[in-house]
Amino acid sequence: MKTDDQLEHLRKLREEARLGGGQKRIDKQHEKGLSTARERIDLLLDKGSFEEFDMFKTHRCRDFGMEKQVFLGDGVVTGHGTVDGRVVYVFAQDFTVLGGSLSETFAEKICKIMDLAMKNGAPVVGLNDSGGARIQEGIESLAGYSEIFQRNVMASGVVPQISAIFGPCAGGAVYSPALTDFVIMVQKQSYMFLTGPKVVKSVTHENVSEETLGGAAMHASRSGVVDYPAGSGDDAIAYIRRLLSFLPQNNMENPPVLPCADPPEREIAALNRIIPENPNAAYNMKEVILQTVDNNDFFEVKEHFAPNLIVGFARYNGMSVGIVANQPAHLSGVLDIDSSIKGARFVRFCDCFNIPVVTFVDVPGFLPGTAQEFGGVIRNGAKILYAFAEATIPKVTVITRKAYGGAYCVMSSKHLRGDINYAWPTAEIAVMGARGAAGVLYGKDAQKAPDPSAFLAAKEKEYQDAVANPYVAAQRGYIDDIIEPSKTRSRIIKSLELLRNKRDTNPMKKHGNIPL
Repeated sequence: MKTDDQLEHLRKLREEARLGGGQKRIDKQHEKGLSTARERIDLLLDKGSFEEFDMFKTHRCRDFGMEKQVFLGDGVVTGHGTVDGRVVYVFAQDFTVLGGSLSETFAEKICKIMDLAMKNGAPVVGLNDSGGARIQEGIESLAGYSEIFQRNVMASGVVPQISAIFGPCAGGAVYSPALTDFVIMVQKQSYMFLTGPKVVKSVTHENVSEETLGGAAMHASRSGVVDYPAGSGDDAIAYIRRLLSFLPQNNMENPPVLPCADPPEREIAALNRIIPENPNAAYNMKEVILQTVDNNDFFEVKEHFAPNLIVGFARYNGMSVGIVANQPAHLSGVLDIDSSIKGARFVRFCDCFNIPVVTFVDVPGFLPGTAQEFGGVIRNGAKILYAFAEATIPKVTVITRKAYGGAYCVMSSKHLRGDINYAWPTAEIAVMGARGAAGVLYGKDAQKAPDPSAFLAAKEKEYQDAVANPYVAAQRGYIDDIIEPSKTRSRIIKSLELLRNKRDTNPMKKHGNIPL
């Protein structure tokens, strides 16, 4: 064969591979308002940067008529490219090829780019749209899933892993996304569950739709599996690109620092008046975050799950940070099972990838009640304590108002190796609130008083003045400084710059045993 003929043959094969399951199936995707695997990759990566691997790989199954259904690439597009000029490894499952079902060779392709990502220290982004294991291959497809899971675990804490779900994701297929750092789903388009509605009905006799059982809204608000329920496929891709901008390439690098036009010394007079005079009145902690970070730009994660705790990414003078904050506007900012899990996972991610954490504290305690105690609030609440105590990254804490009891301890206190701990003058640091403390300490005496209410009110003020303020903690060095709220931005920036070269270590061990 002449060279020109060989080149023409190569070009034809490439064209065939790019069509996946064929033009008819591509048209069907488009009719449903869905993009193809290659279109999603093109949207994710910088224009012209994608380099594909294993375009000509095909499955090896010859049972059940599979020898007649052979497609180049075998249902997954893999390779690497750049996002904002930084290398990213990517795989995109192609629903036009046998429903995106996973075969032995399909898994081999994914494993290859995951191995390369580990060797080269770059993030992995998986764009999932699959009908699950390829039934015709039996154990080979299950082995393929397991090989991917193993790599997910080995890559955890080494390179960032991000999963986006664009269609069905059921059975064993859900566990690879669940092992990754961030999961994005598309509303009304994707779903995730271990067992579908038909199996649920046959076993538990419950009638439930795919959307109710495993849709994006459910996982974003109730299960906590999903970090962002995207409004569309394009929205999901845009979220991934923005998320990557805050992250380092791997665990050996620091997060990127961007040029910043927002003055680091900018004062925010409004913060001097944001705390209500009534200690039980709510305010929105997101306002504190937005006004202190660069350009009022806060990238929230898991917004709809456990909204009594806020987590997400932002920048201070161009430096990427993770933010953890109690939200007084929801459940008074109390900690509970879900918020503890949410906070712990986020802090541990930041610690893996050298991202400093800034913590804003206004927490009255842990949520009481039988549901919480029966659900294991002790074990789950210990997770956020463990995460902050274990973290060796720079930790800056600002107590805006309440910091009571064990909840004070767990929210990045000085005692859990908090590096710089500030308090506003409005901070109340104590075992419990002044009213509750007065009742415990002087309840019996109040019964003997001529006016029990007036007696308790006086004791409440006495406790407030003596204990429930930031000055006692500052006298003991548990608070490094009591700062004007308006100067919070500049003090945080100075602290982060001071801690830029911080080094901290944990004892040598295989790994700790977090109370899972």
